Amino acid sequence: MRSVIILGSSGSIGTQALDVIRANPRRFDVVGLAVGSNRALLDQQAAEFGVEHTALGIEEAEQLVRDVDADVVLNGITGSVGLGPTLATLERGATLALANKESLIVGGDLVTRLAQPDQIVPVDSEHSAIAQALRSGTHQEVRRLVLTASGGPFRGRRREQLAGVTPAEALAHPTWDMGLVVTTNSATLVNKGLEVIEAHLLFDVDYDRIDVVVHPQSIVHSMVEFVDGSTIAQASPPDMRLPISLGLDWPNRVAAAGRPLDWTTPQQWTFEPLDEEAFPAVKLAKQVGRARGEYPAVFNAANEQAVAAFHAGRIGFTDIVDTVRAVVEAHEPGSATLTVDSLAEAERSARRAADVRIAAR
Repeated sequence: MRSVIILGSSGSIGTQALDVIRANPRRFDVVGLAVGSNRALLDQQAAEFGVEHTALGIEEAEQLVRDVDADVVLNGITGSVGLGPTLATLERGATLALANKESLIVGGDLVTRLAQPDQIVPVDSEHSAIAQALRSGTHQEVRRLVLTASGGPFRGRRREQLAGVTPAEALAHPTWDMGLVVTTNSATLVNKGLEVIEAHLLFDVDYDRIDVVVHPQSIVHSMVEFVDGSTIAQASPPDMRLPISLGLDWPNRVAAAGRPLDWTTPQQWTFEPLDEEAFPAVKLAKQVGRARGEYPAVFNAANEQAVAAFHAGRIGFTDIVDTVRAVVEAHEPGSATLTVDSLAEAERSARRAADVRIAAR
């Protein structure tokens, strides 16, 4: 039986993780739960799973990780505030089931230097798919990684058709049910850009060997192309319980965690090239990833400010990535050595810069 701490237990990832655990009571034991602010739900979850150790807010969540022994910590917190709990998990030596991609992207070398081999298990469906496919060959045999993207609600639109879209339209994702920020990031494809950086850090593959392809059906979650011309793809219906279950018990598979594909019915899978003119976020993210240092933190922080401004009606949809690009290009790096404090200052600076540009529009 694996003991588990769930950070962000009130969110989409956290509640689905509890679904997996609820269905496998002899396989997992929840020893800690943390939420951002929903005390009522936290108390309800703690009562159901018999959890004594709970936390409210990010500081308490990080302390929970440091104080409570666990085999696995599922970090389902949204945003770069998850960096502290991520670092605390790695320092404790527990397996980090990582759904909080921002902490890896922002933390960069701070995170990867702490991590032991196989200590970080990705929970994003794309990176879980890659991790599964990589079991088919060695690192030296990998030619490229191919991340799939649904294309979001605006797939097929040209850039000029995106200027007037509304927040409600941006939140109408065709496949996944996610929070406001992640859903908006999927509409702009900023989320896919972040996933490219995450793939580079997780799997040590150069950016020029990481591609993005649009796959509207969201059945093939990502692929690995090997040097002999073979491509291994992981396919399943869009259901986060499958990658969550692998994160909780890697490398073991949890029976019935997700539903299988129905091969008795006709179906069609399509793949399309990414329109980088309409959706420039992936190309920008690769530039940011290559720059390393503070730049991914700046990219992420500026985007969070721009997304909030879009939903407040202060800027248009295409202004989101335009704002991020302007802030990234104007950023002047501070300390050459990354620290938690220097990253926090870079984020604060990026948020201020984004707010100035937003106010000027």
